[in-house]
Amino acid sequence: MSDTGSENLEEPIYLGEYHGDRNDVGERHGVGKAVLPNGDTYHGVYENGKRSGTGTYLFKNGACYIGEYHMNKKHGQGILYYPDGSKYEGGWVNDQRQGHGVYTYNNGDTYDGEWLQNQRYGHGVYTYHETGSRYVGTWMFGKIESPAGEFVHLNHKYQGNFNNNNPSGPGRYVFDIACEQHGEFGQIDQERVHDEEEDPVTAVHLKCLVKRSPSQVNITSMLLQLL
Repeated sequence: MSDTGSENLEEPIYLGEYHGDRNDVGERHGVGKAVLPNGDTYHGVYENGKRSGTGTYLFKNGACYIGEYHMNKKHGQGILYYPDGSKYEGGWVNDQRQGHGVYTYNNGDTYDGEWLQNQRYGHGVYTYHETGSRYVGTWMFGKIESPAGEFVHLNHKYQGNFNNNNPSGPGRYVFDIACEQHGEFGQIDQERVHDEEEDPVTAVHLKCLVKRSPSQVNITSMLLQLL
């Protein structure tokens, strides 16, 4: 038998096992359960052969998504449980975290705010689980970028400009000992060695809001010890 023209024959594409509703042309349509060729499973709504609607997708690596789909992509509101124990609950657009959402990291930290293309972008609050500290302000492509951000710690808070995750430009520290520290914040200009991180430095003016008496503790010394 001649095999002339056999290259034009389409081989059937294996889509895995499926049990559920179909439309008139045999496409998955309605509610069904599928085991994909890679071992993942999906139980939920289909529309014209695509995951569209609400469903539960279990990845073979242990991750699990529960939420809305459109054209086989996470789209709408949903929760994704990651294999490392972290979790994201919020908006999705074309398989990416977008809109408002809450991400709980495996160390207990949380970010509650806006997302764009899987990155923190817009206004949000990041809370550190171990210390209770939190940052309130704006983000751009996963980094803190804000003209009026606030970082709150146990006994003090910083209010001012942030750039590339660090205080940069005008700002102030407010301490619970009734003192404020005003100044310009920046980065040390020096050669980087072995990708060493740069430490922020300050040139500040100390403004004390309480009167001192000879019996009071030296507030300036206390302030320097807190930094």
